[in-house]
Formats: sequence, C-alpha cells, structure tokens
Amino acid sequence: MTALKTLKARYEPWKALEFEIDDLALLHEMALAENDESQAAEIEKILADLSARYEKQNILELMSGEVDRNGCFLNIHSGAGGTESCDWAQMLLRMYVRWAERRGFSVEIADILEAEGGIKSATVQIEGEFAFGYLKGESGVHRLVRISPFDAAARRHTSFASAYAFPILDDSIEVDIRPEDLRVDTYRSGGAGGQHVNKTDSAVRFTHLPTGIVVACQSERSQIKNRATAMSILKARLYEHYREEKEKANERFAQEKKDISWGNQIRSYVFQPYTMVKDARTKHETGNIQAVMDGEIDPFIEEYLRYSWKASRKS
Repeated sequence: MTALKTLKARYEPWKALEFEIDDLALLHEMALAENDESQAAEIEKILADLSARYEKQNILELMSGEVDRNGCFLNIHSGAGGTESCDWAQMLLRMYVRWAERRGFSVEIADILEAEGGIKSATVQIEGEFAFGYLKGESGVHRLVRISPFDAAARRHTSFASAYAFPILDDSIEVDIRPEDLRVDTYRSGGAGGQHVNKTDSAVRFTHLPTGIVVACQSERSQIKNRATAMSILKARLYEHYREEKEKANERFAQEKKDISWGNQIRSYVFQPYTMVKDARTKHETGNIQAVMDGEIDPFIEEYLRYSWKASRKS
C-alpha cells in the first residue's frame, strides 16, 4: 500500500464519521424542536452504530507503526511443564487460529513440531490487514492453571507456553541477508504416516549464523515453496531482531528472551478452582474462559493497545 493510500485509508473513515455525526445532530435538533418522540429509537440506533465505529477507528489509530498494517507470523512454543505445556501450546495455537478466522484472515501453518500431548512449537502465517498490529501485544509467556487431564490423581497443574508475533515484510522494507551468513538444511517433512508422507527432502531449515536465528518450513511438498516461505519468516525475524537491538531500552520486544516459566507471564488462564483470564500488564480480566479459548480475545488486545499507547506518551 502506497503512502497516499495509507493516509486515505486512515482519513476517510474519520471524515465519514464526522458527516454522519453532523447529520445525527441535525436530526436530534429537529426532533426536539418538533417534540417528536417517535424519532428516539432511530436516533439511539444510529448513535450506537456511530459509537461502535468510533471505537473501532480509535483502535486502528493506536496501530500507526511502520509494520502494524502488515500480516503476521506467530510462533508458539511450549515451556515448563512437559506434556502439560505441549497440550497448552496446542490450545493456544487453536485460540489464535480461531481469532484470525473470526476476523476473516487467512491462516496457514508454516511449520509445526508435534509432541506427546500436543505440540512443541508451531509457526503460523496470518494474512490480513493489521494482523501484526493486533497481535504484537500477544508476545510473551502465557500461563495455564487447571486440573490436569493427564494426571490420574486429578491434581491441579500449572503450565506455560509462549507466543511471539513478528511482521510479514513487504517489498518496501529490505533486510539484507548475505549468502555466507546462511546455513541451509533440507530434510523430510514429518507426518502421520501412509501415502501422504513426503518421501523427498522438501522441508527446509535456515540458520542465520551471525544471530543464531533458526527458522523452518515444511508446509508444502515443494522445496522451492518451502524455501520461499522460510526466507520470508527469516527476514521477518531478522527485522524484529535488529529492531530489538536498537530499542533495548524500552524492551518492547524482549518477551521472547524470557524463560517460559513462572513469574514471566503476560497473561494467566485459570480453569480451576475458578475460571478467569487476566492480563498481568493491563489488569483486564474476564470469567468467560471458554469464549477466550474460542478466540474472543479482542478485549485483551484492545486494552493492551491502549495501555501501550499511554505508556509511550509517558516515556
């Protein structure tokens, strides 16, 4: 999207709101002048619609970063807790996929490492306007408390998994990767077995030697397509890495480097002895944990965007 189109996309919805608010104010004045109460229900309906659109535009204004409008790669990693955390990582993956699908975003699993009880890690490609802007605040450690389905004694367990969002880069943002800095490994894609298991070395893993960043892709049967996706992921990871290096002081992107364990969580999900999801940063919480696990996380995302904006104004 060009700079002009970006500005128009931000300006025109506000202008339309201004016109419609003026029209509503005029309608309200006419109803008062004529003492016409029959217009009350219609005015309230229009006002509710305008208020909702105003709130939506306000949220979009909080995402004005260079890459906030871009699509997003999302990494999920299991942490402390063994089988429990692998199951929890899979639950988190499902939550974010459900969230993206609710918004009409396209979702593709670029890489996944399965483990007993769930997944060890996964990389998801989410394409949609502002996908990164919405999900950047989800980076960090997520803590789960529940009665374990894997414990015969039905004891309560605490599990950890991390999420890390980084933007899909378009052609306007360049990341230089020298061939000599890159190690390329190919291997056979994993699978459940049978005729669909890939019998060629189509999966690709890139290791960026100067930074130690490793990315992989095995979603396609074609090695060429997997190489292209892996390179896109690597460029996005390097973009965030170099940005982190420049902005260590505010630690906005430092969550991934924290241990995936107790004390580092950004959000807690409690299934027992009560039900609650609470964000450690914004203090926003809800008791409807099932809705959250089904992808209804917008209130948490929006509260973080407001929290982050206020924090930036103070610094």
